[in-house]
Amino acid sequence: MSIYDLTAYEVIRDKELSDLKSRGVLLKHQKSGARVLLMENDDENKVFAIGFRTPPSDSTGVPHIMEHSVLCGSREFPVKDPFVELVKGSLNTFLNAMTYPDKTVYPVASCNDKDFQNLMHVYMDAVFYPNIYQNDKTFRQEGWSYHLDDPDGELTLSGVVYNEMKGAFSSPEGVLDRVILNSLFPDTSYANESGGDPEVIPELTYEQFLDFHRKYYHPSNSYIYLYGDMDMEEKLRWLDEKYLSDFDQIEVDSEIRNQQPFTEMKEIVQEYSIASDENISDNTYLSYNKVIGTSLDEKLYLAFQILDYALLSAPGAPLKKALLDAGIGKDIMGSYDNGVYQPIFSVIAKNANMEQKEEFIRVIEDTLKNIAENGIDRKSLRAGINYHEFRFREADFGNYPRGLMYGLQLFDSWLYDDEKPFIHMEAIPTFEFLKSQVETGYFEELIRTYLLDNTHGSIVIIRPEQGRTARMDRELAEKLQSYKDSLSPEEIQKLVQDTKELEEYQEEESAPEDLEKIPVLHREDISREIAPICNDEKEIDGVKMIHHNVETNGIGYVTLMFDLSGIKEEKLPYVGILQSVLGIIDTTNYEYGELFNEINVHTGGIGTSLELYTDVTKVKEKDFRATFEIKGKALYPKMDVLLSMMREILMESKLDDEKRLKEILAMLKSRLQMSFLSSGHTTTALRSLSYTSPIAKFKDDTDGIGYYEVVKEIEEDFEGHKEELIRSLKAIAAKIFREDNMMISYTSAEEGLEPVEKAFAAVGSRLSDAADAGADADAADDVSGPCILHCRKRNEGFKTSSKVQYVARTGNFIDGGAEYTGALQILKVILSYDYLWQNIRVKGGAYGCMSNFNRIGEGYLISYRDPNLKKTMDVYEGVVDYLKNFNVSDRDMNKFIIGTISNIDRPMNPSAKGSRSMNLYMNRVTEEMIRTERAQILDANQADIRALAKVLEAMLSEHSLCVIGSEEKIEENKDMFMEVKTLS
Repeated sequence: MSIYDLTAYEVIRDKELSDLKSRGVLLKHQKSGARVLLMENDDENKVFAIGFRTPPSDSTGVPHIMEHSVLCGSREFPVKDPFVELVKGSLNTFLNAMTYPDKTVYPVASCNDKDFQNLMHVYMDAVFYPNIYQNDKTFRQEGWSYHLDDPDGELTLSGVVYNEMKGAFSSPEGVLDRVILNSLFPDTSYANESGGDPEVIPELTYEQFLDFHRKYYHPSNSYIYLYGDMDMEEKLRWLDEKYLSDFDQIEVDSEIRNQQPFTEMKEIVQEYSIASDENISDNTYLSYNKVIGTSLDEKLYLAFQILDYALLSAPGAPLKKALLDAGIGKDIMGSYDNGVYQPIFSVIAKNANMEQKEEFIRVIEDTLKNIAENGIDRKSLRAGINYHEFRFREADFGNYPRGLMYGLQLFDSWLYDDEKPFIHMEAIPTFEFLKSQVETGYFEELIRTYLLDNTHGSIVIIRPEQGRTARMDRELAEKLQSYKDSLSPEEIQKLVQDTKELEEYQEEESAPEDLEKIPVLHREDISREIAPICNDEKEIDGVKMIHHNVETNGIGYVTLMFDLSGIKEEKLPYVGILQSVLGIIDTTNYEYGELFNEINVHTGGIGTSLELYTDVTKVKEKDFRATFEIKGKALYPKMDVLLSMMREILMESKLDDEKRLKEILAMLKSRLQMSFLSSGHTTTALRSLSYTSPIAKFKDDTDGIGYYEVVKEIEEDFEGHKEELIRSLKAIAAKIFREDNMMISYTSAEEGLEPVEKAFAAVGSRLSDAADAGADADAADDVSGPCILHCRKRNEGFKTSSKVQYVARTGNFIDGGAEYTGALQILKVILSYDYLWQNIRVKGGAYGCMSNFNRIGEGYLISYRDPNLKKTMDVYEGVVDYLKNFNVSDRDMNKFIIGTISNIDRPMNPSAKGSRSMNLYMNRVTEEMIRTERAQILDANQADIRALAKVLEAMLSEHSLCVIGSEEKIEENKDMFMEVKTLS
């Protein structure tokens, strides 16, 4: 039977998507009006998604709260958190839900047929028949509610989304992104915050919340997507019989409306919070934003990705360079957001000042006029086209399933025109068109039309206000106290009772018979085989090369690895700076902008990183190896260009270019500050581990808070530090970039070996020559020496302007007398989705919580966007008792094991297969070790988990902790810390 025989559906379009090796079919469900799209191919990593157009009419965050809430139990799966039950016990390769400014999407992916069907079933039931109508407890838990423990206590607000958005609104970049979107579309739903503004979220009522579901969560407003290798007819029949046939088609007004162009640019100024002792100067964000047609123009959609590269994003791009040369901002960022109906092109100057606004606009417009009149650099256009086309063809989305990313991109057109779902899937002809337009003036005309002559734009300025978070918290506390004062004793008692009932609901376990309705796989469904390890030791011109023989579609992935063991501890931050500088500074033969374009015209790109490899056979000695790595990818015939450009970066970079070094340090400082607010959980875990772990100390000194402190000191007194900086960078480069200090990791098929061997023969020996020529004996002595790392317990509390905390507790359990076992991988799932989830997210209102335990004994417990601090630390302390008393059903134990294997058995693209194999080689992890760990996981029982109480006891006995959080919370709990400081 074919899909054409399914009378429940009308086939609207059926076409070959040759660029993606897929067949695309667009259908409509006759009875319900549901839109359905199939992408049929041989990818075993199957994807299902259902999305809804959900334009917000206000900023209460109802689309976001709904996204959280529908996954908290449904008609057929009436447990409190089926999402978590699936994470625990599914072989999913992706499982999540996302709220966008105009849509809400529920995607799942799995390679296992049975598992994939289970995931589809739970998600379809969740969106159409959620338990939200039974009572308001899910709404209050996930959205917002008043919290009052006793009649005389302080009235506060809580809720998972409420706290998540408090965190999101703490980031100036987050505030800027939102104001830009709101400023450009005042007459459409984009004027509202779909995620929720914390000041507005408490205005949402339970009835309004339910009305939103009634209106938008109907098949007539749905977009259903299936991708991969499966029986499409069977899936379509199931969707029809099980769900879609229950509904009749209705009219749903969810159209994403077009904003009429402005007659003149708008200007908006808004404040963001900095800590009370942070500096106001050089802390303003200036942004210049234009609306670029609609995302239904496939040529414009890609052309502006190319222009974003050529004008702004590439190092040395003219807009970025002009603003930096004019001294406007220290970090120039930009974006082209084509994930909304009317895409937005933005130029952003960070670390600027309010009084620079006019000059900011003038420099941008003068630069654009000059480019429009005299022509854009052709090489930068070709580099931008090749950069994006290479990525489209390679389709390497890291850990994300390919089908998921295609599905999300489909929405960029499908959401706005039912007839045009495939236009961005057929990108190769568009790339060919753009290549043909490089010499025609096409791109210059786009600059004139959409950037210079276009009045539909805005200037958005986000300026700092000291102590704004503390002021707003005080005002909220006063407002809540005033509200409480207006209540009668009976109304106050009702709030106390509501708080207690919600806590009891959160404590209550789902009925066993309901839990059993969530489908699970069995251990027998899981193979005991491990993924193959591909490591063949070879030699090229006396240099060891580890070849990973994997089919790569003609792309070679090369990594040159240089040993860092001879660099002194105090010079490690300079290694981090060197890694950040190389590739974006002038070389002997290229200006840095030209260098970047030359690389991207011919290859898939070059990047650098610092990596750490621990010797798992010498855990107690804490042996590890640190490497400076330069990585690149190219088609086999371009290997010579790739390696030649790698050599250019390593050996010919002008490390004494003071002007450029100063610019890079300012950008580095800015990007590190951003990461502390967006990834504070990983920052605090690393910092806390660095108190006792030499490995973590190395990482912190080259990429964490220790690194940031050195970058900040140099950037703020560049004149005083520049000579030492330049001397250190040159000395480190001369010491490490030598042929006798190098190893190569190379991923390719067998036929990719000859091109890389030839290419390396041409450049390899020239590494040592250049290193010898550039070496300064005194400077080399200054950086050389055994890398002995000195760890010191600090237990720090870092104050920021954030409204939420990132709370880390760490330790080394092997130092505490325990041992590593595969069961610790199961513990990660148990803690992250049971004990920590229940206590930190569900009851505590934090957005996230995680744990990790590795082979060298390092463990951590961390929270993300957490309203609490001490309460979270108390939860961490309780984990040992939880494990001592661990007692679950065999079914639950089975689920935890399957969830663990799901994390391990992720499908890998070719480069990931090579990277995994090399990591195992460098860490000295053998096949036998991996087999043993897998057996320990698959054969684990509850006694094995209870035995881990000793491991956690050993870890926690170290008493290492670190917190990044609000000034108020850190000060309130300062007795917990050995050191309290401001992170600014």
